[in-house]
Amino acid sequence: MKTTFLAAAFAALGLAANAADLGGAHLMVGSDTTYPPMETVDPATGQIVGFDVDVVNAICERINCTAEFVTTAWDGIFGALQQGEFDLVASGVSITDERKQTMDFTEAYLVVSQAVLMQVEDEGMTIDDIKASGRKLAAQTATTNADLAEELVGRDNVALYDTFVGAVVALQNGDVAGVIIDGTSAAAYEKEFAGDLIIGITGLQADPLGLVFRKGDENVAAFNEGLAAIQADGTLDALVAKYWTTN
Repeated sequence: MKTTFLAAAFAALGLAANAADLGGAHLMVGSDTTYPPMETVDPATGQIVGFDVDVVNAICERINCTAEFVTTAWDGIFGALQQGEFDLVASGVSITDERKQTMDFTEAYLVVSQAVLMQVEDEGMTIDDIKASGRKLAAQTATTNADLAEELVGRDNVALYDTFVGAVVALQNGDVAGVIIDGTSAAAYEKEFAGDLIIGITGLQADPLGLVFRKGDENVAAFNEGLAAIQADGTLDALVAKYWTTN
């Protein structure tokens, strides 16, 4: 996988002599916890863990807040944010112009390239091969992954699932030819199902990921400052190293 950080953007933000202070605010964070390694539920402890969790907690350490993650289905997560069920969304959310019309994002904390996860025996298959085979590409509904799948193979050749777990199960069962998914999570599934699943196609569309707030939320500025701080002191790089081996 490849990760790219927007160093220039962080530098432009600058670091104030005194960091923003949210006064110990306890923030509720909505997250679709079916997307390892970004966020998932640890079966041993029942705790929500993952890269996004660590990023938000690291930011909160810098700007004096605490975060409580709440498992929320992807379908409806932004509506729940607007209704005040939580204060922000941290769920591997791609920053898009369409989404920016109705919600505010922090600066990007990670840029991910989309990929196609497939069965090992199909290694070497191309998008053209998938289209010619008549088999479908799977993706999670209402995601940029689903949008890209439709661009690549056409809507009739896309199978949509409520969760990426459902899409991966369909792949394992041979119901679909591949799953379009962020390269970060594709790597996690490839590792979990080594010998069965493989990242077959890489280098597709790149998406910047950001934390999501309601339109006009003043906490965006504080989170941007905290994000700049964990980029500057190496914490963000350390978290990437914790979860992935970059090429």
